[in-house]
Amino acid sequence: MRILVTNDDGIDSVGLHVLARALLPLGEVVIGAPDREYSGFGAAVGSFSEMKPEMHKAIVEGIDEAWAVTGPPALCAMFARLGLFGEIDIVVSGINPGANVGRSIYHSGTVGAAITARNGGINAVAVSQSVENWGVEGQGWDAVLEAQQWQSAAEVAATMVEQLLVDLPDDPVLLNINVPNTPVSEMLGWRRTNVGVFPPRTVMKVEREAKPGHDGAFTINMSWGDSIEVPPDCDAGVVMAGYVSVTWLGRIDDTGIDTPQTSATEIALGSLFN
Repeated sequence: MRILVTNDDGIDSVGLHVLARALLPLGEVVIGAPDREYSGFGAAVGSFSEMKPEMHKAIVEGIDEAWAVTGPPALCAMFARLGLFGEIDIVVSGINPGANVGRSIYHSGTVGAAITARNGGINAVAVSQSVENWGVEGQGWDAVLEAQQWQSAAEVAATMVEQLLVDLPDDPVLLNINVPNTPVSEMLGWRRTNVGVFPPRTVMKVEREAKPGHDGAFTINMSWGDSIEVPPDCDAGVVMAGYVSVTWLGRIDDTGIDTPQTSATEIALGSLFN
């Protein structure tokens, strides 16, 4: 099996490296990730009329093949479908510092890469880990990264990917995993979830401030609200309660939204907590 690992935080992200090394026992791992941060780009691939993407060899400890791509994560996933990294059996995107839950999944570059892979006919997994003091969501600020227990999320992800690879679905699936920022031994278990309506914290107010020396130009200041109390059974609520959130993201076609039943993948995850 050949596994492509990508992310939206860039080729230098520790979470990317830890995830890639955790997947080595499962097959041939190649990294194809953006050369810089592309958080919030969703499934955007960029303007083909204005760009000429490049790829450069990168050095990641323990990984034989790693590439930095001058484009967003969804573009990396699209290139995987087109064979740029060889024949890819599954795309795994992450580990993102900060949960991708609620409506944030529509903006997440981590999830956007997985969506693009699945829509291109490749099974995909998105992996994110909650952060402290930010309603489980967050960004790659230094104070956040220092507190991340990457190995916990990598262990959960490897368990799920391993079972998917045993019998890859012919109709590709997309699995969105969100993991608490705790040791696996302290997690309470896992729950299958639906996507919540709201993220745990949102921008509540925007104001414009005149930019000195630039007539008609303004800086836009954003103010974050307090953490929102979310339903305990949605993706955000489950992670905030200390469980792994497992969400199968369906697609709409002429048969409706696909929702897999309990799978061997989920059963294997349960074994981590027994």
